[in-house]
Amino acid sequence: MLPAKKRYTFLPVFWIVLAINLFFTLFTVFVLVILQSPEGKTALKELTTLHSNVKMVLSIIFQSLFYYFSLNYFNKLMIEKKSALPYLLISAVMLIAVFCYYSLVSYLLPQRISMGTKPHKAVLIFSFALSAVFYTALSLLLAYLNNLRDEKKQRKVLEAQKMQLEVDKSQANFKFLKSQINPHFLHNTLNFLYAKSLPYSAELSEGILTLSDIMRYALSEATGSDDKAPLKDEIEHVRNVIKINQLRFSNNLQVNFEVTGVVNGIEIIPFLLITMVENAFKHGDLQRTDHPIAIKLTIEHNRLRFYCHNKKKTGPKEISTGLGLDNIRNRLDFAYGKNYKLHIKDEADFYTTELTINAL
Repeated sequence: MLPAKKRYTFLPVFWIVLAINLFFTLFTVFVLVILQSPEGKTALKELTTLHSNVKMVLSIIFQSLFYYFSLNYFNKLMIEKKSALPYLLISAVMLIAVFCYYSLVSYLLPQRISMGTKPHKAVLIFSFALSAVFYTALSLLLAYLNNLRDEKKQRKVLEAQKMQLEVDKSQANFKFLKSQINPHFLHNTLNFLYAKSLPYSAELSEGILTLSDIMRYALSEATGSDDKAPLKDEIEHVRNVIKINQLRFSNNLQVNFEVTGVVNGIEIIPFLLITMVENAFKHGDLQRTDHPIAIKLTIEHNRLRFYCHNKKKTGPKEISTGLGLDNIRNRLDFAYGKNYKLHIKDEADFYTTELTINAL
């Protein structure tokens, strides 16, 4: 079967084939008129007969279909980086198809005697075989050149996207470094307040300590390779955000957070999961016992699945720019390429985010 999205559509192929055939026909007519020989006049007269016109129409239709299918097949094989065997098999099929076509046309519409002596059978077979080789080789060459051009364009697009991501990343790092003084000051202040609050309120001191841990993770520069952080630290950060929100609302929030699988030794780009969790806290109705926020993280066979589902708040909605989710997609593209799927289901009453990373 041909690929779902064809590189070449039929109509452009047909018009190109038609234009080429008309060009060579007109060129032949021009040469015959210039020569003004008896044989030329006979050949020119033969070109205007119904017999010749039918053969030309059949030839244009066959060539259009042949190049339409062959170019798309060869293009598919090149995209999929197939070995030589599929090329040989398809080329053999195409050679047979061209040979059979000319044999059938020669049988149904034999060459007119007025064109001269009837050619020998061996000469016909040789000419059919030569045409078959020419058609197949030309199709393969055209598919190769177009595929080469497409790959070059794609490389330029990917390089431009990669460069833009690097620029965005550099700007984000620059802004982050500029903001280091105030967050560090806040982190140190929180540690001081925690120590002072211990004798007065266990709940207050726990809240300050949790907030201090959140700030420590946010300020941490101890990421692993490829700007990734340990997954266990990201999970702990999610737990701390849940805890600080529970303290804000007197532990009345309905939150179910489940982690399944072995997380030790696994790294992930930081602040990925927490962005989706914070989005649920911001827009979700989390005090309904019948509709608690459901957060599930599963690790199996080096694959991560993250699920976050919440009921939406009723009444006035908080204004959202959507930049958080756009940022997530850009970071996922940069870090994992095509090895992830992010599905967002925005319903009237519920909001669901599902993330799958196939190769951590």
